[in-house]
Order: sequence, then structure tokens, then C-alpha cells
Amino acid sequence: MNEPARRVSYVMAAMASSICVVATPSIAQDYAAPPLSTADLRVPTYEPRYAAIVMDATTGEILYQMRADSPRYPASITKIMTLYLTFEALASGKLHETDMVYVSPRAAAQSPTKLGLRAGDQIDVDDAMHAIAVISANDMAVAMAEKIGNGSEERFAAMMTMKARELGMTHTRFVNANGLPDSRQVTSAHDVAILCRAVLRDYPQYYHYFGTEEFTYRGRSWNNHNHLLGHMPGVDGFKTGFTNAAGYNLAASAVRDGRRLITVVLGGSSGVSRNANVEDLLLTGFDIEARRARGERITVAQNMFEQPPAEGRVAPEIGQGDGADPIDMVLTAAEHGSPVTLQSGGVTQLAAQRPGLAAELPRNYGYIAGTAAGVSAAAAAGGPKNWQVQVGEYASGRQATHQIDYVADSFKSLFDDREGQVDRVGGSYRAVFTGFTEADAKSACSALAASKVVCTANLR
Repeated sequence: MNEPARRVSYVMAAMASSICVVATPSIAQDYAAPPLSTADLRVPTYEPRYAAIVMDATTGEILYQMRADSPRYPASITKIMTLYLTFEALASGKLHETDMVYVSPRAAAQSPTKLGLRAGDQIDVDDAMHAIAVISANDMAVAMAEKIGNGSEERFAAMMTMKARELGMTHTRFVNANGLPDSRQVTSAHDVAILCRAVLRDYPQYYHYFGTEEFTYRGRSWNNHNHLLGHMPGVDGFKTGFTNAAGYNLAASAVRDGRRLITVVLGGSSGVSRNANVEDLLLTGFDIEARRARGERITVAQNMFEQPPAEGRVAPEIGQGDGADPIDMVLTAAEHGSPVTLQSGGVTQLAAQRPGLAAELPRNYGYIAGTAAGVSAAAAAGGPKNWQVQVGEYASGRQATHQIDYVADSFKSLFDDREGQVDRVGGSYRAVFTGFTEADAKSACSALAASKVVCTANLR
């Protein structure tokens, strides 16, 4: 079997994935978001959260979709729209890359991941855009929103929702600029693909921000959270996202043989599996396009069907980490060994004649609050999440990225709810995971040390 065909069979049988092909005016005016039906924009409680689409960026044709129009939480993929409105302001001349962005107390107080500027600091628009696109800086997203929204993130969010309506994103509502947890903020895989296509179509001169592999500011360097950049040939941009309720999200675009595809995966079970899923979806999509070019009449849907969901009680997936989020409670219960039942769905690859695999399998997370550190679960949950866990220091960014992927995959119970990143310090590259409380960071390191993995926990 040739390599493309083998990859197609592998994708269909093993990844439980899906493919889709993908298919606009300032510093704030008096935007008011159009009326929305809240009933239509709630994340379903009784279906797997995994959703995906692959779209042809030129034609907008959808090759295949799985739950692509079902509302999901966007997490940091939100920032694609934040930057779209920034690009719009730049193109109209109402904003310039050398303009300064003021960091308000509200912006400075945002949770990680963040650039970490203090209230009252200023940063130019170009650096702020790089921080948003490369390291998903929550503080810079709010600062930019306030810059464009005449001092109001709420007004900017209304602008975001209005723009979504203009672009045809019918399952999207924004209430903040960075994607931090809020159960009202929803989108769909299809809508994200529409947005990505709009960026490519309307502002190709600014698309490079999403493909920047490394960003340096004030002597410190960060690698892009999208690890497909520099790893998969042809991938040149777009955005990752993660919250407990959203799962692992990734929008990616790639070019091969003159054809560009956009692939969006929402609700992945881990960063490593999400990245592999997107890569395989792109490979399969390009294989389909190449076979069509040779005269074959084929769609991915001809080779797949979705099995009915399994019977049984389903844990509700509502909220996005705000307040008493049921998902956070479920994950917390799972961390401590409590029974959790989640709905699973399957996809069968007929050509390979293999049983379908679950598109979204429940994962029983191990404990995070390590007894070796003498920390209780309640204590571990408290405190600011401004600590990091460093799991290696390397001579190249690629080695550090591989270490992040290895640790995330090998120690899922500790790191599946963390986003890894590469920090460049001098001539070395540090593999780190961020967003820990002090107790969580130290107990995670204790568990790694027991497995003879070098680890340090420090304040960011």
C-alpha cells in the first residue's frame, strides 16, 4: 500500500477524526451585537465534544465534517478574531504597527498564558500582535481589545460578534477577547474555518503573524504554541487553544502542490493527540485533493460513517470553567479516582474493515496533588497559577518541543490539562509547562522525579 493510502486508512480507522475543507470594516464605532437565541448557542450536553472540519481555502468546499456546526468552546482560538479586527484597523489606517498599546490594570491581571507586562506599561502594536499570535498572551489580547474598543473589552467583544455575523459565522458569540473561560462564549468548527478563510482572503499581508515560529521581547524568546509549525511541511499558521471545558483545540492551514486546506479540531483529548489528528486530517485531505486531480470522484465521507453513540449516562459538558463548571468538577473527581462516565462516539473505516474507535474516549486522570509533597487536593487547587514546571533544557527548539510532547503523552495525568511551551533563554531552549499553583508544580515535579525525569518547579 502506498504511503498516502496507508495514511488515509490509518486516519479513518485509528484517529476517529474528520475532515473539512474551508471556505469585513476600525477603531470602535457604536457596535451592538445582534440579538441571539441563547438556546441555539449552548454547547450540547449529550454528545462528545470532539468536532472537526477540513476546508478548501480557495473554494470554501467542505470535504468532510464531524459535528462541525455544533457549538463548542473556542478557548484561545478566540484570538484569531481579536487579530482579524486588529488587521482590519491596520488596513483601514486607523491603527499603525508602531502605535503604542496601553496595558490597563484589567489587562495586566489576566491569567496565564501572558506576556506579563505591568499595569501602566506600553507595548507597540506589532509586538502585541506577535505576543497574541505566538504565545497566546491573554493580557495582550485584552490590551488590544481596549485599544480598538475605545477602552472597553465589552465593546470590542460586541464588535467581534458583529463581525462574526458579517462573515457568516452563525454559531458564534464572543464576550471576551482572549477566550478565557465563560460559558456564553461559543463557536463551531465550521465557524472557525470560515474565520480562518476570511483572514487568508481579506488580510493576507498580515497572515504571517500566525506563522511566526519564535517571538522575542525584552531579551526573552518564546516558541509558537502551534507545534505543527516547523514540524509538518506546508503548515504555515493559525492557532491553538485549551481550557478544561473546551479540550484541546487547533486551527491549522497548510499548502501542498498549490492547494491550501484549513483544518479545525475542537475538543481534542490531549495536545499530542490533537496535533497528530490535525496532521493526519491534512494529509488525508491533500490525498483526496490529489486523487480528485487525477480524475477520481471521491470524498472522505464515502469512506466513513459515524456509529450511534453508546448508551448510558453522560456527564454534562456545560460551562467553560467559569463558576462551578461541571467539567472542572468532573475532571477534579477523576483526578482523585472517583467514577466518571462520559459518552463516547465511534467512527468506522469501511475500506480497512476495522472496528470503529471512539472519537472521544473518557480519560481517568491520575492525581495531581502528590502525596510525596504532602499537599492535599484542596490545598493544591488554591493559590495563583503563576508557577511553571521545567522538564528539560536543550540546544535547539525542536528538541525542547519533542520533550514537551513526550512528557505530555507519557504523564497524561499530570500534564493533559497544561499547555507546554518553549522558552528561549540565551542560547538554550527550555521545555516548560505553565499555569500551575505552587503546590501543583512541586507535586508534579515530585511525581516526575520518581520516574527519573529531571524537573524543576519555579515561579514565572
